[in-house]
Amino acid sequence: MQSALSAVLLDVPRAAAIWLSLLGVVMLAVTGLVLRPRLLRFDAGTRIRDAALPSRSEHADERRDQDRWAEEVMVAAERAEATARRRREEWLAALDEVAQAWQAYEAAETTLRRLSDAAAMPLPQTPRTPAEYADRERWLHRAALDAYWRRELPVEQLSDVFAHRGWDPRLHPVEQELLLHRAVRDHLLARQRAAREREQGARRAAELAAAAARSLRAETVAALLPATQERASVLPLSALGFSEQTREIPAVVVGRAPVAAY
Repeated sequence: MQSALSAVLLDVPRAAAIWLSLLGVVMLAVTGLVLRPRLLRFDAGTRIRDAALPSRSEHADERRDQDRWAEEVMVAAERAEATARRRREEWLAALDEVAQAWQAYEAAETTLRRLSDAAAMPLPQTPRTPAEYADRERWLHRAALDAYWRRELPVEQLSDVFAHRGWDPRLHPVEQELLLHRAVRDHLLARQRAAREREQGARRAAELAAAAARSLRAETVAALLPATQERASVLPLSALGFSEQTREIPAVVVGRAPVAAY
């Protein structure tokens, strides 16, 4: 009997140590659950989201493709900017051409008005001899050729002058000069209108090139920015709010009832 009791007493410290160890483990587990309750929580949304997101290798491949696409867009944007600068320079040159053509037309118009006023006066009388007609013809040819070299007369009208198509070399030099300057004025006006049309076309081309450059520049910025991925759960939980309805209690006025006066 004493040997059995002594054996039990010898096992008591060992059993107490085991129970204390188990109690400590339980206390640690309870403390962990209280302090960090998400450690053992099953988050289905997080697991599904992690499974749906690409792996590291796939993400690296996508990043390389994104970098290559950004480089291509950057090169295209630089070329578009160079094209936009060239189109703008062409438009500015066309503007200068329009201004010069308008100035030349105004000068021709002023000269034509002056000659018109001079032609209204009586013409000087000259002998109508073959030599006089030959001099008038030579003067007309020389004046038309000078206007052609000044780019005031097209080659078609110069050919008409030398072929006497629509031009009478027997007219007085004053009349010939008036007709010649009228043709010069009409040609400069047509050239100014053509320059204006070219300027409008160059302006539209410059605007389109500038718009393309801006678009590619914006696309370059978007391609260079790092792709931001939202970490929101794929299983959103809507929090249900319970509103507690309260019923107002009508106020009761406590007091004496009014007494009728007699």
